[in-house]
Amino acid sequence: MPFILGKKFKMSQVWKNDKVVPVTLVKSTPNTVISIKDKEKDGYLAIQIGFDNTKKRLNKPMKGILKELGNFRHLKEFRVDSVENYKIGDILGVDQFSEGDKVMVSGLNKGRGFQGVVKRHGFSGGPKTHGQKNRQRAPGSIGATAPQRVMKGRKMAGHMGTERVTIKNLEIAGIDKENNILMIKGAVPGMRGTLLEIKK
Repeated sequence: MPFILGKKFKMSQVWKNDKVVPVTLVKSTPNTVISIKDKEKDGYLAIQIGFDNTKKRLNKPMKGILKELGNFRHLKEFRVDSVENYKIGDILGVDQFSEGDKVMVSGLNKGRGFQGVVKRHGFSGGPKTHGQKNRQRAPGSIGATAPQRVMKGRKMAGHMGTERVTIKNLEIAGIDKENNILMIKGAVPGMRGTLLEIKK
């Protein structure tokens, strides 16, 4: 099961069979395997990879094997069925994928700040007449008489966005191996520079 970390670069389009296909360009510099989890020691099988190697000193001190391999801005763990084909120090690139593969992309969506119930939850709001004044987008009643408190889970105004979103069955429309770019058909979560997890 191929997997990789990348950053959303920009939206673009490519021609496929005389049709324009909208794509998202994801730039993924080679990922490095920094740790391998096994069932005997850790209780599960997983591969931990590091992405975006930088020469700058990071806030979190790197120790042991990380210090030898480099300073990574992002560390991520992927569950796998077998760890036999991996070893510490392996480099994972975009060449794991091929055109036409179906992938699952996860990342944080765009932050939208503090929003009301109409935008956040799709409330219809109140009528414009019958005594209303500047309350068309108000939530209305938020509680009952018996429990004299607001029940947990009540849909109310609050912070919207910056949530983990996963989109399945996205198609890889093309691969630029020289520039380490994946062309994924359609849109993916987040804004430019958002860290994305891509796995087949």
